[in-house]
Amino acid sequence: MDIVKEVLEKEQKDLEKFKSIQVEKHIECRTDLGLLMCTDPNELDEKVLKSDKEKYLLDLTRDNVQILLNQIWELETDRVEECIVAKLPPPAYILPRSRKCPVEKQLTKWEKFAKEKGIKKTKKDKKTFDTELGKWVPTYGFKRAQAEKDKTWVLEVPKNADPMEDQFQKKLDMRSEKVAKNEVQRMKNIVRAKKIEVPRTGYLGPEAASATELLTAATIAKSSTASVGKFQEKLSKEKVARGIGVKELIPGSKRKASHVTEVPENVQNLELINSVLNKKPKLDVDKAISVQKREAREEREANPQQKKGKKGGGKRSKKGGKIRSAKSKKPKAGGGERDPKKRAGGRKRR
Repeated sequence: MDIVKEVLEKEQKDLEKFKSIQVEKHIECRTDLGLLMCTDPNELDEKVLKSDKEKYLLDLTRDNVQILLNQIWELETDRVEECIVAKLPPPAYILPRSRKCPVEKQLTKWEKFAKEKGIKKTKKDKKTFDTELGKWVPTYGFKRAQAEKDKTWVLEVPKNADPMEDQFQKKLDMRSEKVAKNEVQRMKNIVRAKKIEVPRTGYLGPEAASATELLTAATIAKSSTASVGKFQEKLSKEKVARGIGVKELIPGSKRKASHVTEVPENVQNLELINSVLNKKPKLDVDKAISVQKREAREEREANPQQKKGKKGGGKRSKKGGKIRSAKSKKPKAGGGERDPKKRAGGRKRR
């Protein structure tokens, strides 16, 4: 009997681990099977939440997920590659989006052509056997350029070509042109996909562009030099496009003004050296005069008695002449040197 009792108790404990699939709620939960979303409007039990928060939230989540799964099992099913899947209905709840819905990527010119002709992209092997070199050569990527050099170590000069022309450099230039052409085509694909205006570069025919656009293109072409068009010659009745400056010619951050000037470089360097070596402060005459006037005015305001004495014009004698002070002396005649070339004025003495 003890053994039976132990087995029953163990079975009961195992059954307690697995809860029932039937979940009871005071208010029914709102579910949206299209989005696999379950919304629980019931209030939380604050006492149980404060006592054991993690266990309470875990049990609550388990019950809500069980409600969602119960409704999923009631949907229609289908078999896909030995797997049974449920057919979800369209979503009913509208979720807010921070960004717009993704749109289908627009095909490039080559992708459209390949789709029309039925050309499928095949994966290339990483290495191919080269019969000339007699070894496995990488198809692309690492050590591909070195393999090309080993293979084409000598080039034949065409009949009509210049015998002194470097054929290796010509091959590199052609490769650079192809890379540039592919880059231009890639930029055109991006512009076409984003549906934006074509940049104001290149030649625009009179049928495809207006007079204003042609004038803008000419201004940009003229300013596309090292000096930003500073030394470009102008025609007699040439017009310059409005609103097209140095800042708009180069995309990105604002460009500074050109450092190219008409002053020779040696003159600029001499001026720079003189400004560094000559450390004497510059004398501002107007500022010095204003400071002197201010000091004199402050001195007069500080000594009002001296100001009143000067206002009378000094002491005068009975005859009306000024009385010299004891300190002042009569200047001696011939004290200074006389200029012999200058004619003396006044009446001659006899």
